[in-house]
Amino acid sequence: MGGYKRNEKLSQFDFMIAGGGSGMITRALCQPLDVLKIRFQLQVEPISRKSISKYQSIPQAVNVVLHEEGLKAFWKGHIPAQWLSIIYGTVQFWAFETLSKKVNKWNFSSNISPVVNFSCGAISGVSATVASFPFDVIRTRLVAQSEQQKVYKGIVDSAREILRKEGTRVLFRGLWPTMVQVGPHAGAQFMCYKLFEELYARLAKSDGTTLSSSLIAGSLAGFFAKTLIYPLDLAKKRMQIQGFEEGRKSFGKSFKCSGLNDCLVKIYRFEGVLGYYKGLSPSLIKAVVTSALHFSSYEMICKFLVFSKG
Repeated sequence: MGGYKRNEKLSQFDFMIAGGGSGMITRALCQPLDVLKIRFQLQVEPISRKSISKYQSIPQAVNVVLHEEGLKAFWKGHIPAQWLSIIYGTVQFWAFETLSKKVNKWNFSSNISPVVNFSCGAISGVSATVASFPFDVIRTRLVAQSEQQKVYKGIVDSAREILRKEGTRVLFRGLWPTMVQVGPHAGAQFMCYKLFEELYARLAKSDGTTLSSSLIAGSLAGFFAKTLIYPLDLAKKRMQIQGFEEGRKSFGKSFKCSGLNDCLVKIYRFEGVLGYYKGLSPSLIKAVVTSALHFSSYEMICKFLVFSKG
């Protein structure tokens, strides 16, 4: 990114506004893909047309959700998801811009700029994850529950019930695999984004960041980064629904684990290697679209803020 080189007029508060705005826009447009991804990730049975599983393919899953739960189900858990995205985007981009600006003063060789972008991206991603994680747990619970067997009425009710029945620690259940996942994922995203953006500029012979360069670089960065860390993302989702069997009786087998290692071992034992990649297709579609929107909307908001400052 190295946004500080292009946005010299912008303050740290401006970066926070741009980051939060990009998170809000991206979440509103991509929430249906997130719902499908989570449903696939939490299903223990095979995702196959030859199976008796509830969800067998993306088109079939869309039809099932529409028939059983209606169109609104694709935005289930949207409010906590919006808080998650806004807080995450605000902290992530602010942290990255701040870190990269400080590192730039050390005058490292341009040859190691990918390493610098990866490191700054990883730290910013972990920081944003810790700040927004409780909303991720609440969002997952709301998306995971059946409309026919609702346990939570909404974000406030779910937070209150989780705290009353399970305690504060549950709001951070799955944080460790998430941090292990997000560090490399965010680092790879920022590193790949910068590399593809520079490659686009050379091929297109353009100067500066444009909407098309942000969209293309962002989508490619999202694809490669998501493929790298996907098994950990799936394990996180499985851990977040532990103790929530009541709301998932109509979805098939229950999955129980006692930690990250136990989760990964049980997935392999009962579902095989392919079990680590359940929901990969909608997840990759989501990653490509959200990453493209996330980076491009951030860049465009930054440009607007620079323009508004004259």
